[in-house]
Amino acid sequence: MSSEIGVDLKAALAMFAVVLLYLGMALAPVTPASAQPSPGCPDKCGNISIPYPFGIGSGCARDSTFQLECNHSSSPPRLLARIDPTSSSLKLHLVGLSLADGEARIYKNAWTKDSPYSDGAFLGREGPFRFSSAKNRLVALGCPNLGLLMDADEMYVTGCMTLCASPSPAAISAAACTGVGCCQTSIPSGLHTYYVNQDKPRNVTLQYYGATESRYVFVADAEWLGSSGAGGGYRGDFNRTGDFAVPVVLDWAIRNSGGNCSAARRNATADFACRADHSVCVDSTNGEGYRCNCSVGYEGNPYINGGCRDINECERRDKYPCFGECTNTPGAYSCRCPRGARGNPLIRGGCVKTNIGLTIGIGVGSGAGLLAMVFGVVFLTRKITNRRVIKLRQKFFKQNRGHLLQQLVSQKADIAERMIIPLAELEKATNNFDESRELGGGGHGIVYKGILSDLHVVAIKKSKVAIQREIDEFINEVAILSQINHRNVVKLFGCCLETEVPLLVYEFISNGTLYHHLHVEGPLSLSWEDRLRIATETARALAYLHSAVSFPIIHRDIKSHNILLDGSLTTKVSDFGASRCISAEQTGVTTVVQGTLGYLDPMYYYTGRLTEKSDVFSFGVVLIELLTRKKPYSYRSTEDDSLVAHFTALLTHGNLGHILDPQITEEGGEEVKEVATLAMACVKLKAEERPTMRQVEMTLESIQSLFLQQEVLHSVARKQSKDNHVPRSYPASEGTSKESTRQYILEEEYLLSSRYPR
Repeated sequence: MSSEIGVDLKAALAMFAVVLLYLGMALAPVTPASAQPSPGCPDKCGNISIPYPFGIGSGCARDSTFQLECNHSSSPPRLLARIDPTSSSLKLHLVGLSLADGEARIYKNAWTKDSPYSDGAFLGREGPFRFSSAKNRLVALGCPNLGLLMDADEMYVTGCMTLCASPSPAAISAAACTGVGCCQTSIPSGLHTYYVNQDKPRNVTLQYYGATESRYVFVADAEWLGSSGAGGGYRGDFNRTGDFAVPVVLDWAIRNSGGNCSAARRNATADFACRADHSVCVDSTNGEGYRCNCSVGYEGNPYINGGCRDINECERRDKYPCFGECTNTPGAYSCRCPRGARGNPLIRGGCVKTNIGLTIGIGVGSGAGLLAMVFGVVFLTRKITNRRVIKLRQKFFKQNRGHLLQQLVSQKADIAERMIIPLAELEKATNNFDESRELGGGGHGIVYKGILSDLHVVAIKKSKVAIQREIDEFINEVAILSQINHRNVVKLFGCCLETEVPLLVYEFISNGTLYHHLHVEGPLSLSWEDRLRIATETARALAYLHSAVSFPIIHRDIKSHNILLDGSLTTKVSDFGASRCISAEQTGVTTVVQGTLGYLDPMYYYTGRLTEKSDVFSFGVVLIELLTRKKPYSYRSTEDDSLVAHFTALLTHGNLGHILDPQITEEGGEEVKEVATLAMACVKLKAEERPTMRQVEMTLESIQSLFLQQEVLHSVARKQSKDNHVPRSYPASEGTSKESTRQYILEEEYLLSSRYPR
């Protein structure tokens, strides 16, 4: 009987333990499903490791965008990532995946086809992957070849062109990938989808030798391109006609949590990806998003609880040197010389044995001076701190090419004091560069709105990365704008050279760009009167740059994006980072080609020789854009002609109405054809046949003057008709009308006789 009671008691206790276990599980805090993978998840596919937040199988990945598949039907197994949640067929074949670098690697075929879009890639707008802008290059192979890259909206974003300059394809293929038979260029950041377009360059009169039939345009790993031999690995195989695979580097990040680290913490605290203690969040440098790293002194997986473990630096003497007594500490280590020795324990032989008696004597003798040293600590600390600040500022000043600015203002000390703005002033003006003060930005930098202590509203340009080319462009823009004082050129307030990345401060223009005013949805945009005035003011600013300053300035990137408008729609020409000064004795200068496709002077593009007439061509394209409201860089006619070619052909055959903006046709008169004729003269292929900007300015002023006179006469006639209720005609004043007409005719004969088609 007692044994049965014992058995029942044991069963009851066991049942009670089970109840307590389930109760404890129910009361335990719930960890989000994304905090770490479920037990038993595969950690490899073939020889590729699968680190969390990626995973294979249910509950193994952070979310569906990081879900991977391991296809065992091939040998070795293939690691696949779905890039479109709605399609099971669109998958990436990953050949490498790195947690520490935040990278993945794939192979893509380089195609040779005659179709307009011979290659493309899609990573998914919502997925974690982006094409690495730091490690990939756009490559065009074969000659002659024009390779262009478009983003997801099919907008051209970059490109390069190859030429043939040697008698045989074998000689071309042995050259470096620098333009002869093969060219390469960087790609923009944040790219999740791209298309490539290739074609033979047209309208080129240069003679080509060794031209090849097979041409390729593709995106590839820059390291592979440089390490696989001269010409990017194409030596001896230049005339290939088949497809071949090239490696491509992808960046991955957490991209579905509302932007960068601060936004992710604020918007999705419970789902914040950096789960491990001693982990840090790092903003993505390739599009929005963030990644997680273990803190210094720790290693492991920062995306899972407890994933970052302390490094025992004392066991890794090759990386963390210590030739004395080493002690590991959380996140660091200490290294000191053994007892009875002193010196530097971080170098071999750095610890030297000492005489203890001599050490005691020196200690006692120095005791008297210790008190004096205590009194001097505050003074010395302050002096050392000030010296460090001065040295750091001098370092940044030199790094930011500050000596160029010193040469610029050496004769005008008051200008130097006014133009150098302290960093503390700009931090106060922008609330420490708060995100809410951002006006916009692109791949190279951000523009902030700020209010200086003198209540001036300014725009502050801040580059993302301090690379030498952008620092040179920054100093170039300071040098250009410091010489200019014109109402139609954006005004420079000053610059700051106290930071690693230099800052430029210029007047705030409140009404956006001409591009955004022209290309709005709906039938109506800027009025014809405003467009004519904006064109005249822009021409006035360029004529001033070309002829009214001590050293003529060529802007080199005239386009509607760089024409700003203030509250009264007054023109402000901006962005002088690519501009060049030339002496009065020079007729041109040979430079690396810079500018925007669609606006770029073709003779400058093919020869590299920059003249004032290059700005004239770009301005002519802007005039055509004002008349048509078409985008020069993307427009193609039914005959595949560019905007400039189609416009000039229609004007020559008297069919201009087919391309004009209907609003201009309704609001304008004869002056529309005059402006169109002037635009065609500006975009002539031969630079010597184009007018100067001064001649363009005078012509536009004459056209605008006649237009305003006609508007005034029409306004007076309408008012008189309304007052008297009967139509009347009012003859123009002989002195004013005839003289203005005569002046216009004389200027037209002088300016236009040799360049307008009859």
